[in-house]
Amino acid sequence: MALVYKLQSLSSSLSSTHFRKPNSLNPQPICSLHFNSSSNSSPFTEKTSIERYQRDQWLYKNQLDQATLCSVPPDFDSIRQNDIALQLPELRKLLQVLRGKRESEGGCGSGKCGPGNVFLVGTGPGDPELLTLKAYRVIQNADLLLYDRLVSNDVLELVGSGARLLYVGKTAGYHSRTQEEIHELLLSFAEAGANVVRLKGGDPLVFGRGGEEMDFLRQQGIEVNVIPGTMID
Repeated sequence: MALVYKLQSLSSSLSSTHFRKPNSLNPQPICSLHFNSSSNSSPFTEKTSIERYQRDQWLYKNQLDQATLCSVPPDFDSIRQNDIALQLPELRKLLQVLRGKRESEGGCGSGKCGPGNVFLVGTGPGDPELLTLKAYRVIQNADLLLYDRLVSNDVLELVGSGARLLYVGKTAGYHSRTQEEIHELLLSFAEAGANVVRLKGGDPLVFGRGGEEMDFLRQQGIEVNVIPGTMID
């Protein structure tokens, strides 16, 4: 189930952007996702770590303060649906802000607004000092970054203060987003004129779904730039 329908018109108002509603009509606070304690020594982003929700807190607003009042959903699918339901309002707001920013900066010529930029960025083994200069520059200038589990916490510390982070990581038995949902998120924000960065561990076209994402976006008329990650034998 796609999280965001393809936008019908770049010049239309936010009300014409359709977000599919998850099955859960009454989402519970995000603390119900039973996140792990910060004592976890993993250098990567675990699906339910408190660090993940602190990093992505723009999506949840005041939900983090309700940790002691929450129950745990019965299964991973309920967790995933609940998480998506909580994020939808802020994703809509961000689309509106990005559209307004583009229009105010004169990004629409002859009544038409061109798409933003999408970058598939490899972060290598996780050491920020091994990033390419181009990868560092793109990360610093992004509006929205969709990041995987194997993007290290150290690399995520480099993200610019005005950017928004969205976790789309996958582990065995739990996908925070389906591949179709990731495609639709990339497309919707690119069409809104954003600088969108898809962060992946290692190289973006090795062992991941970067090739699928690139093909999907190019078929929709979105230019995709690939920035390789450093590979260490």
